[in-house]
Amino acid sequence: MLLKPSPPPPGAPVITVDGPSGSGKGTVSSQLAKELGWHFLDSGAIYRALAFIAQFTSTPLEENKLLPLVEQLQLSVCPTNDRLSIVWKQRDITEAIRTETVGHLASQLAVYPKLRKALLSYQRAFRKTPGLVADGRDMGTVVFPNAVLKVFLFATLEERAKRRYSQLKVRGKHVSLSATQSALEQRDSQDKQRAAAPLRAAADAFVIDTTHLSVQDVLQMIKNKLQN
Repeated sequence: MLLKPSPPPPGAPVITVDGPSGSGKGTVSSQLAKELGWHFLDSGAIYRALAFIAQFTSTPLEENKLLPLVEQLQLSVCPTNDRLSIVWKQRDITEAIRTETVGHLASQLAVYPKLRKALLSYQRAFRKTPGLVADGRDMGTVVFPNAVLKVFLFATLEERAKRRYSQLKVRGKHVSLSATQSALEQRDSQDKQRAAAPLRAAADAFVIDTTHLSVQDVLQMIKNKLQN
């Protein structure tokens, strides 16, 4: 689908799943959306796509220089397996936005308040019937504050680093566990301390420590919560 900002339809429910990198929110969110038959938003992929476009077009990572990119942002976004397939100007950037370099750039531009505000309507355009599962860091606190269920996942830094390290190794990346942990720690600090939409659990969020839980364990806990 060619995504264009539009007002959310009345009555389309939203479940938000927020948390730091490695907490399991991406896998849990996509699987939950699949089981419910709902739409899925990976908000991090939108920021990564913007970072890739900035890099591709040699746009400086300055707020006022990036805003025109947001205004002209048109991505073809389709769900495939456990992630979104993203095409920009007939170029498939699904894998390109998953590099560590693009991830680092995304975390840099994510601190800009005007840019985050400009992306609000873009992200909210994913809200369509029968419902949406939104994965990110500020989905429940800023983007969809009226979600029917807000979930916040976390795990110890050590466990999250192991998970991220395993993911990178599967993708053929040559990284060390210590470097992976340091990168996560730095990203945590940036996300929690930024002035605009810092990473935190919403006051009414269902908080889950996933350190010793499987994906199926977490999914079952969320589904049980939905039934209550």
